[in-house]
Amino acid sequence: MKKILKYTSLALAGVLFTTGCRKDFQKINTNPSTYNQSTFDPNYLLTAAQLGYSGSADFSYDTWRANLIYCSTMMQGFSTVISYWAGDKYILNAGYTAAYWGFAGGPPTGGDGAYAEQVKPIVDVVQSTDGKAQYKNLHQIARIMKALIFERITDLYGDVPYSQAGLGYYDKTYFPVYDKQQAIYTDLLKEVSDATTQLDPAADKPTGDKYYKGDIPSWKKFGNTLLLRIAMRLSKVDPATAKTYVQKAIGNTMASNADDAAFFGDAGGGRTTVNRNSQILLGDGGQENYYTRWSKTFIDFLKNNNDPRLSKIAVTNLYVDDATKTQNTAANSSAAAQKGMPNGKDLSGVAAQDVRQDPSFTKFTDYSSPAPALIKRNGPTFVLTYAESELLWADAAERFGLGGNAAQHYHDGVVNAMTYLSEYDPAAAVSSTDAEAYMTAHPYVSANGLEMINTQYWALTNTMLDFYENWSNWRRSGFPVLTPVNYPGNNTGGTIPRRFPYPVTEAGSNTANYNAAHNSIEGGDVLTSRVWWDSK
Repeated sequence: MKKILKYTSLALAGVLFTTGCRKDFQKINTNPSTYNQSTFDPNYLLTAAQLGYSGSADFSYDTWRANLIYCSTMMQGFSTVISYWAGDKYILNAGYTAAYWGFAGGPPTGGDGAYAEQVKPIVDVVQSTDGKAQYKNLHQIARIMKALIFERITDLYGDVPYSQAGLGYYDKTYFPVYDKQQAIYTDLLKEVSDATTQLDPAADKPTGDKYYKGDIPSWKKFGNTLLLRIAMRLSKVDPATAKTYVQKAIGNTMASNADDAAFFGDAGGGRTTVNRNSQILLGDGGQENYYTRWSKTFIDFLKNNNDPRLSKIAVTNLYVDDATKTQNTAANSSAAAQKGMPNGKDLSGVAAQDVRQDPSFTKFTDYSSPAPALIKRNGPTFVLTYAESELLWADAAERFGLGGNAAQHYHDGVVNAMTYLSEYDPAAAVSSTDAEAYMTAHPYVSANGLEMINTQYWALTNTMLDFYENWSNWRRSGFPVLTPVNYPGNNTGGTIPRRFPYPVTEAGSNTANYNAAHNSIEGGDVLTSRVWWDSK
């Protein structure tokens, strides 16, 4: 399909190498007969970073806890009655909100999470390829990939280790400072803009790239699309800077669904390569297959608008029972049958809390599950899509008057947010005819433009299962307008969380830098404080 490629044994080699180089750090740097920068191909590390971005190798705890348990339910894409899914109730589980972070310094301790499995390898690629002609494009792609990785980390936590992160190998900076998010975003914009400009179709074609197989024109579009997304993140806190970089991306972003970037899992690869969202939603770690469903908010939105996606992304009666996790071959994909589960419910037996006492309840199998096409073990993890790009352009056009016609971008964004579903599986395909019919019935209205655009962005990222981006764009735009839950004992006063607190382990491992950052957060290091670009 298009530019999406399957993960091969090369990625496993990359993961094994990055793990090994941390384990035998001193040996590798003193024994010339072992691998070092002069003998090892850094393409392996690009593969490892891309794999890490799709989910960690430790039974996908980052995906399970950050993307699904918290982001998906806070944004009312999914709903659940599983007791440990704290995000559905706005309850702080410090271990879960810390899962995405991992260890920020690199060697000698290593560990799972984004800093170990994404930052460390991508910093290694950037550092080891700098100034080497044979790796000219690999170096620039690594700079773009590094920005992609750090955009998500800083969006989740705010001020984070950035400028010194992952440099333990190079200068023994094992305890990096926390950079201000404003400074991080300033550098992300500079890095992506400069790296994208320097990509050269006549130079090397990186072999470790699992998004585009080293195709440089595709990476140019990716880089400019990422630049647009990073710039638009600043639309309410620094519109002048946002507009400056939006203008740089005009005419250079993704042009069709063929430009979508994704990473495929491997159904036979076990924990190392299986699609991370699918691994959890199929119940590998618990009863997520049976008790986690599409939310009432999302299903009602699709159903009330006669959205053709509904019968492609949702089914009822998917499971025969929760004990065997056996899928029902006669699952019902009819749009009329779909029913979302309300958020903020449990199985406590307490009136107004227990979902079984909710007026919508009949039996669990009547609530809508993600369709099998969306949760295949070898299915794609979407990284960045043309539909996202077009909806961001619609926002930029409506908000700033930049990049063309808002109505046209909105049309193209929504149509492609429907037709891209075929990239999951032909069974999920929405025809262009059905998509166009939807647009005819739901024309763009400028007076409500920003709400329409960003509500569709929410719907798109729900179907992409990219709830990290979903939460970030909701915080930036304020849309869709969601009704919070007010579960007893919640930690936010019944408001939707705005950021993840720092991992408490940082207080013991990176004490001085942690304390400085922890103590400087307006409102405290809590779920309700805000990152810089989300200022009121």
